[in-house]
Amino acid sequence: MSSEVAADSKAAREFVTRIGGRIRALRKLRGWGVQQLADASGVSRRMLTDIELGRANPSLATVDRVARALDTDFAALALPEDDAARSEVEGTLVWQAPDGSHALLLGATLDPRAELWRWTLAPAGRYGAEPDHPGAQEIHHVLSGRLTLALEAERRVLCAGQSAVISSDQQYAYLNEGAEPVVFMRVVTGT
Repeated sequence: MSSEVAADSKAAREFVTRIGGRIRALRKLRGWGVQQLADASGVSRRMLTDIELGRANPSLATVDRVARALDTDFAALALPEDDAARSEVEGTLVWQAPDGSHALLLGATLDPRAELWRWTLAPAGRYGAEPDHPGAQEIHHVLSGRLTLALEAERRVLCAGQSAVISSDQQYAYLNEGAEPVVFMRVVTGT
């Protein structure tokens, strides 16, 4: 279920610009220089500079490290600030189910290859994925609700604020077994 999208797509630029601007604003609010944030987050000064200038499409793990160093979370950096705008997050709609479940491709890089997705699964929603090529992985971070990852050998349940990495070279599915929608971010690497 991988897809190639130009790294300079409008949705990718807006996403990276939003995160970069918020990181820069929070860093300056603390009175920190870029090196201080690099030391606190474990992210290189060069990467932080590129993120703040909107020239990098950072992984969720990188954004999470920076967010933690700034005493905030991924959602606060990535999502529009008001609830009305959150429903208007741009991206490329790649999958939608009759129950309202959907997946948006927010951006991608070509070298190295990586894709950034935002998924919403309605209650009882399910998406069954086909195995990717050997070595492919996905990183998931749940923003709200509870996500079940049904893998060949196990089931993993992630609650809001939790993350997991899975090998995607196997049969797997995303499930929402709760009563509320689940919203999660997904990074696909090695596609």
